[in-house]
Amino acid sequence: MKDFSILIAGKAGDGVDKSSLIIGEILAQLGYRIYIYRDYPSVIRGGHTFSIIRCAKNKIAAHENIVDVLLALNQDSIDLHKSRLSAKAIIIYDSGAVKSDLGFGIPIGEIIKEVKAIDLMRNSCIIGAMCKSIGVEKGILEKIFRENITRELDLNLKVAFLGFDRLEEVIKIEKLDQRILPVVTGNEAIGKGFIKGGMKTYIAYPMTPVSGVLHYLAAVSEEFSLNIIHPENEIAVMLMAMGFSYAGTRVAVGSSGGGFCLMTEGLSFSGMAELPVVVLLGQRPGPSTGLPTYTGQTELNFALSAGQGEFTRFVVAPGDAEEVYYWSALSMNLAWKYQIPAIILCDKTLNEGAYSFDIGLAGEINGPEPLLWSKSGEYKRYENVKNGISPLAFPSEKGAVVKVNSYEHDEAGITTEDKDLTTAMQDKRLRKAKYLLEELEQYETVKVYAKKDASTAILCWGSNKGVCVEVGDKLGLRVVQPTVFSPFLLKQFKEAIKGVKKIICVENNAAGQLADFVKFHGIDVDDRVLKYDGRPFTPAELEQKIKAR
Repeated sequence: MKDFSILIAGKAGDGVDKSSLIIGEILAQLGYRIYIYRDYPSVIRGGHTFSIIRCAKNKIAAHENIVDVLLALNQDSIDLHKSRLSAKAIIIYDSGAVKSDLGFGIPIGEIIKEVKAIDLMRNSCIIGAMCKSIGVEKGILEKIFRENITRELDLNLKVAFLGFDRLEEVIKIEKLDQRILPVVTGNEAIGKGFIKGGMKTYIAYPMTPVSGVLHYLAAVSEEFSLNIIHPENEIAVMLMAMGFSYAGTRVAVGSSGGGFCLMTEGLSFSGMAELPVVVLLGQRPGPSTGLPTYTGQTELNFALSAGQGEFTRFVVAPGDAEEVYYWSALSMNLAWKYQIPAIILCDKTLNEGAYSFDIGLAGEINGPEPLLWSKSGEYKRYENVKNGISPLAFPSEKGAVVKVNSYEHDEAGITTEDKDLTTAMQDKRLRKAKYLLEELEQYETVKVYAKKDASTAILCWGSNKGVCVEVGDKLGLRVVQPTVFSPFLLKQFKEAIKGVKKIICVENNAAGQLADFVKFHGIDVDDRVLKYDGRPFTPAELEQKIKAR
């Protein structure tokens, strides 16, 4: 069996999320490539939550709804998911909490009570039983527990081994002769990318789905000498970021749509004052609160137009862990070279999904470096140079008065309402877009996958990359994925669709924002496959919808 899925389920607060990551790490030790999908309601305790851990020989970035192993910690786990079971599925359940005529019941509650463990360790017991049922050795189970459990490790191991000993091997999972890759969430990959890009301060008010970036960076803050700040709201987040940027500190902020709404005035301040900042925007279904713990691709239009006035911005939408690592680092570099805001669009599927992470696939991240003041002559913060990129100096630097201004201003930063100066300074700020566009030509901002010469193309963006590439490979279709949307490299996009006679656009929104975006640039889409119930496409589902077109 080289492609299979495991579902673990319970109620919110049962530790299902952590357990799914441990299961993913265990299976990664056998050489499998992993993707983990999380589904949970917007409650702290009590609601039903589950994760699907999918394993395959080749790289994957999407889950399937049909599962081969079901780990049930409560009755809902069987009642709600029995329709997902494959023909030969294994069910392992806590016999003290679940009634079932199928599968293998283990008295997990009794085991926990016997060894005086806490209720949360029921996960360890059922993971141990799972390992035995699919032929995973105790040594691998112990290795992953030692790497991932920091509290009560010995007791967790004891409980896991007791679960292991309660079952016999049911099916044997083949060990693959492949390099073992770490399993990381998209949020962790973003944090790693920010660090690679030289970020020293991260500021955020927690909002799903990007809260994991805050948690990850806080955990490694001492190791990398980071400032991690959690202010009272998103207005404070953005204004604090402007202060750090003014002082010469590379800074990023994170939020979802509701929080980003509050940041937009500060975003415009960044555009006028030419203060670089990277904004992580985690999309989810809306409007308003919408479905706060589910996924969507609803804010492409918002990212492209947020803020009052006109200013140069960089907008990118990566598709998987390697891409979001790469573009998180490069966005930091581009923001600082061009002194502009950069926005990274992502969503729950990407942020909270967990992937086998191959850093070698991410690509080299070199420069570009910011233009610094030469320390000679009079310093002008907004010197009107040919490419619009004024040399940078920072407060306390000898010989430089560094004045920034949200009001229209002259080269020194002094407020002005002069019509000629206003025109000149606006032209100067917008001129940067031309040079940014030229620089981006050296990067692959539109990617082509699957059957690259096919006359029918799936057009996708962001986290739909994984599912579209998988379906494209199976159906023999071209897959085209733009990543950079502002400034948009239309020449690269036209090259990517050369020879295409039919374009099917796949998106997780109701309006078809990518389809409308390319239409604005003169490219017509023939069909739209839209899903906006808060859940991502699965390969089987998307294949069926594409075949129907």
